Amino acid sequence: MNDRSAQRLAMLQEALASGGTLHLRDAAELCGVSEMTIRRDVTTQPSAISLLGGRLVMASYPGVTPVYDLTEQQASHYQIKHRLCQRVASFIEEGDTLFIDCGSTLIPLLSQLSHFRELTVVTYALNVANSVAALPNVRLVLLGGLFYASSQSFGSDGMRAAIERLGINKALISAAGVDCERGVSCFHFHEVAPKQAAIATAMQRLLVVDSSKFGLVRPAYFASLADFDVVVTDDERAPDLLDRYPLASLNVTVA
Repeated sequence: MNDRSAQRLAMLQEALASGGTLHLRDAAELCGVSEMTIRRDVTTQPSAISLLGGRLVMASYPGVTPVYDLTEQQASHYQIKHRLCQRVASFIEEGDTLFIDCGSTLIPLLSQLSHFRELTVVTYALNVANSVAALPNVRLVLLGGLFYASSQSFGSDGMRAAIERLGINKALISAAGVDCERGVSCFHFHEVAPKQAAIATAMQRLLVVDSSKFGLVRPAYFASLADFDVVVTDDERAPDLLDRYPLASLNVTVA
């Protein structure tokens, strides 16, 4: 952490010490920097401050529960997610049909798909579809339904059956929480059906998570670690963590 970032975080922590919240715009004005700078300070540096729905709050503030915000997630751990996606790309083969999950973790992968001559991407995420649609070498299958703006994704009663009718080579799955005993989870219940269908259908299942997700449990459970063939993460301690879960066939690869 550089000195200026540390000074800004200390100033914000002092402003929040008495409780309550601080709007991102007001925090930027207080520190004399842009909102993007404040967002980067809070999401990339170790701090007792959380950014929830455009407002800063102390992580210990009573009644605070995690809220998923895709914009905030995209700014969080971006360099780590880029390395994870470089590792994921090494698993992809020419002609593959890929299920690409929603969220921010797999977004850096999309620019690497142009290196292949022919791929098919199946997704229920609008931000994934928008990026893939510009690639002439990729055939896009977008699964529609009711749109959920918070995660830029769709949900429908028929999505599970639609996925099960497809031949998927690799399912690339992201998560908001990974716990060795309580499984793999996410924030949104509409994501459970497509994730589970892709896991059940795909020939190979890859869980792609940065190390900040380990030890967390989110509201919507969708899989056990035993349901995956590969875990791609950035923490060298992850194999030791997963050793507590008795899986002989789980491959943990560290980017």
